[in-house]
Amino acid sequence: MKNFSLYVIVDTSLMGQRRPGDIAYAAIRGGADVIQLRDKVSGRQELLYIAKELRAITRKEGALFIVNDLVDVALAVDADGVHLGIEDMSVSEARRAVKEKIIGYSTHNLKEAIDAETGGADYIGVGPIFRSSTKPGLEPIGPDMLMSVTRNISIPFVAIGGINNININSVLKSGAKRVAIASAVMSGDDVMQQTMAIKEILDNYDTVRIGQER
Repeated sequence: MKNFSLYVIVDTSLMGQRRPGDIAYAAIRGGADVIQLRDKVSGRQELLYIAKELRAITRKEGALFIVNDLVDVALAVDADGVHLGIEDMSVSEARRAVKEKIIGYSTHNLKEAIDAETGGADYIGVGPIFRSSTKPGLEPIGPDMLMSVTRNISIPFVAIGGINNININSVLKSGAKRVAIASAVMSGDDVMQQTMAIKEILDNYDTVRIGQER
């Protein structure tokens, strides 16, 4: 989980008439390293069908596949891992179920981030950085929070929440090396191009930062 920068969430509530498989394929072609399936609306059988399709695409295209919330679905389709939140089971409980698979955990402050790392998470999501349509009930924590996470957390973390190609630079300046995107790549007509635009910013910023460090 260390060698990635762009994590794209395929949120079925944002798809419109498009197919999740088409979105995942386009995002990977645009530079996504990780695909997460977040599905709060489908019935059980449809959700399993979608998860199997995304598992097949990510495996063929060489991207990691994470299932949001549902450990049983992640296991059923042999996903690479599961992403949990504080309302879900604990990291230790999930570890007993998924064994060596990846476990990600959503955090909203430094204490939660430290607790998730101590509990055995492989990576954490930190956010929402900005106001997000997918998490309307959570107040934004702002980019400055990422500085504290960078200083106190050793596992990989992903900045998430309302990030787009306009505000991403403030996120990167605050120490994040990885971002998770949902609506920023799914809100337009060309998922691949929108993903490529974010990926280019990430790659160029990293190149500049390495040059400055030298």
